[in-house]
Amino acid sequence: MKLLIRNLARTTTENMLLTMFEAHGFVQSCSLVMDKKTGDSKGFGFVEMPKAGEAKIAIKMLNGKEIDGSKIRVKKAEPKPDEE
Repeated sequence: MKLLIRNLARTTTENMLLTMFEAHGFVQSCSLVMDKKTGDSKGFGFVEMPKAGEAKIAIKMLNGKEIDGSKIRVKKAEPKPDEE
């Protein structure tokens, strides 16, 4: 299950994101979306967890949690129209 993580602090690193989600199960991939011009985080990212049960627990445990001074939002990522 692909998860969308929004409202991340600009100081949150990919490694921090990975560690947060690994506490709830196996993480297949983890990526922060970066601004091409500045190289800074855009404040959101994606985590892919192959086991739906683990992903649902991660959503429940992490959605609304305060990380680096920002209350993050975690939900199932909607597929892009061309991925359906």
